Amino acid sequence: MRFIYNVFLSSLAVLMGCHQPAPPTEKPVPDVNVVRVGVASVPVIKEYVGQTYGKADIAIQSRVDGWITGIHFKEGSYVKQGQLLYTIDDQPIQTRIDAANARLAQVNTQLVKAKSDLERVEPLTAMNALSKRDLDAARAAYEAAKSELEVAKAGLQNSKIELSYTRITAPVSGYIGISKYQMGDYVGRIGAGALNTVSNTEKIRVRFSVTEAEFLTYLKSVSEKKKNALEVSRPVKLLLSDGTDYSETGVIDLANREIDPATGSIIIQAIFNNPLGILRPGQYVKLRMQTGLFQDAILIPQQAVIALQNMYQVLLLTDSSTVAPTLIKPGMRVGANWIITEGLKPDNKVAIVGNAIVKPNSKVKPVDFPWNYSSSLPR
Repeated sequence: MRFIYNVFLSSLAVLMGCHQPAPPTEKPVPDVNVVRVGVASVPVIKEYVGQTYGKADIAIQSRVDGWITGIHFKEGSYVKQGQLLYTIDDQPIQTRIDAANARLAQVNTQLVKAKSDLERVEPLTAMNALSKRDLDAARAAYEAAKSELEVAKAGLQNSKIELSYTRITAPVSGYIGISKYQMGDYVGRIGAGALNTVSNTEKIRVRFSVTEAEFLTYLKSVSEKKKNALEVSRPVKLLLSDGTDYSETGVIDLANREIDPATGSIIIQAIFNNPLGILRPGQYVKLRMQTGLFQDAILIPQQAVIALQNMYQVLLLTDSSTVAPTLIKPGMRVGANWIITEGLKPDNKVAIVGNAIVKPNSKVKPVDFPWNYSSSLPR
């Protein structure tokens, strides 16, 4: 019996020895990528959508009524100033010129007769052979004949001017479009619309809209000594529809006189040189323009920011190599980076944890993460 009891005690002791807790082990410290916040002056670049216009887009309008008898250009080609474009039937006007010439000859004859009568009456009146009344009548007839001559000359000149309108020439050098009327079509001064349009494309105007607030910001940013704020021109970059940058840099040329009350915006115009003729009127393009500058802005990578509903925070690396959650206020995004307006200082380091689980205020092993924030700054 004693033997059995001793065996039981021995077994219990063995069992109790097997369930003793193991000594605690230290948790491994995780590696965490960290970056030092960047400090740089960041230009504020805004993008706008604009439409192109020629330096001059002149509508070709008929100034006389008649049928088109000739088209003397190739549609879509380059025409020179003064080049003949259209001819319009001139027979009716030639008939009026013939009638005006005949009328002028008739009035000339009347003037010669009136002058002869006056020259005959004047000496007779001086001798009291004719009355003063006869002299006044002769003088009046002569003056009326002179006036009739001026009217006839003006009528002839007007008909000649109308005749010149039957030959329509290019008002400027540039590209001409597709004709809206063809040979044999009847055109007129009223209601017919433009025959065509000639565009001078040596320079291209680009018009775009900015908000009233943006316009006021621009006006305040220029020198107060300038009476006209638009004299301080800012460079404007242009992006073509295929995504490439246009080689020429433009400048702001003018602003409309009024704010559109319906949209609260104002039309701005920029001018671009067009030496290669790449730009044509009617294109939609994007424009980039610097509208401000953030001096000594604090930048961090976007992946370092943790969004929690309406709050934003980062894991700030402390001197004891722990990460402390810190609330921040982000501003404008610059490429893959974010400008931080509140919550960070230039010498701070922040953690980029990615998908890793790092508890707040836990110990970490910081690993410097390569980050070239200057490459993403607008230029």
